[in-house]
Amino acid sequence: MPYTPPPNIQSLDLKALSQLVSDQSRPPVEKWQPEAESDSYMRIDRNGRWYHRGDEIKRPAMVRLFSTILRREEDGRFALVTPYEKQHIAVEDAPFLAVELSAQHNDGSYSLTFRLNTDELVIAGKDNPLRMEGPDNDPRFYLTVRPGLEALLSRTAHYDLVNLLLDQSENAPDYRLDYGGAELELHLADTEDAA
Repeated sequence: MPYTPPPNIQSLDLKALSQLVSDQSRPPVEKWQPEAESDSYMRIDRNGRWYHRGDEIKRPAMVRLFSTILRREEDGRFALVTPYEKQHIAVEDAPFLAVELSAQHNDGSYSLTFRLNTDELVIAGKDNPLRMEGPDNDPRFYLTVRPGLEALLSRTAHYDLVNLLLDQSENAPDYRLDYGGAELELHLADTEDAA
């Protein structure tokens, strides 16, 4: 069956984006508890590229397939899980990369839809919150994709989000963005204070 990538999310309204998200399906990996366990000899680098035994997996369909059976274990390790076997996979930062952001203003709040490097769509909100890590003057933003799995925002999505934060707030250097029933705050240190 040929793969149909999602349409340009910038051109879709919130209803169409919500429908695309609800139409996505994944195997129930959280229900699977296989006894067999091994190493996959795979890793995901900080740019969301997947490797097997040192060679990059260049087939997007393979990466999309593997991404649907990925989960984070209670011990913090990542694994590819089937009903019969679990194979551990090394992850350098976050297993996904959020490569595109569509923001729609709606009654004082934003609806933020992210497209991942696997073409999965995620609507940020209470179940899929954003978080910031690192110093306020150089933060990295992460989006919860599924329980235990996050996406690092790409440079483009990062700057799109920062621009929303800067445009939304009148209280510089404190910035706040309400989205999908959740909130993201950023405090930029005063450059005079830093000197």
